[in-house]
Amino acid sequence: MTNHEFRLRRLFNPKSGRCLDIAVDHGFFGERGFLTGIEDLASAVQTLAAAEPDAIQLTVGQAHLLQGLGGRHRPALVLRTDVANVYGNPLPDYMYSLMIPEPALRGVQLDAACVVVNLFDLPGRPEVREACLQNVLLARSDCDRYGMPLMVEPLAMKESESGAYTVNGDVNTILPVVRQAVELGADIIKADPTDDPEAYRDVIQTATGVPVLVRGGGKVPDRELLTRTAAMLKAGAAGVVYGRNIIQHQNPVGMTRAIMAMLHDGADVAQAERFIASS
Repeated sequence: MTNHEFRLRRLFNPKSGRCLDIAVDHGFFGERGFLTGIEDLASAVQTLAAAEPDAIQLTVGQAHLLQGLGGRHRPALVLRTDVANVYGNPLPDYMYSLMIPEPALRGVQLDAACVVVNLFDLPGRPEVREACLQNVLLARSDCDRYGMPLMVEPLAMKESESGAYTVNGDVNTILPVVRQAVELGADIIKADPTDDPEAYRDVIQTATGVPVLVRGGGKVPDRELLTRTAAMLKAGAAGVVYGRNIIQHQNPVGMTRAIMAMLHDGADVAQAERFIASS
């Protein structure tokens, strides 16, 4: 077993083989709307950690909020290593995607279970795609040097009526960028859900054995999120990466425990909803 496999074992639940990673790295992207629910990030991390998800996703500047917590059983750290300005509304004239220096080394120093980097596919922005490819290639090399698992986040997006980029759930758009992430050496894929949940089987197949975690995206009603989660797990997803649907929820602990019950204990939607009501 290699060093990066040792770290991956910290990320996935030993009973179910699945992972709930709660993303609270939104402040990295410089958008005011992304801060809702995490204005007091130290308090948010403590609340989430107490609910015992498998992992919490943070940046280099905020990882200490998790890693400084006491006890041996705190959630694993997923370290965000790149920053982009693709979420603005209106979109900026100049767009970029930049990665921190030596991302895997920073992951080792912060005792992360893996590092994560984006692979954007944005209509009309090939320069952003090129920058992401360079980031992934550099991250892969650094991860090989330090035995650090690499999570790649292939995001196929489309332009909304307001002019901003939003999730493109078309499976035919998602598949090629997911496969490209695999070909570039991803150890884990974090991909958007498909508009047709049944089509997610094609995403799993395209990933060729690399575990796929489903991205949550924008906030949706509880029943919609739980129903989508059940469908994606049935299709073969290895877990989920949810952020705003947990941190902006009125009961983030209950929602965390609901998702964990679905991933690790086989709870259905109705059973999961009880965790939200009772927590």
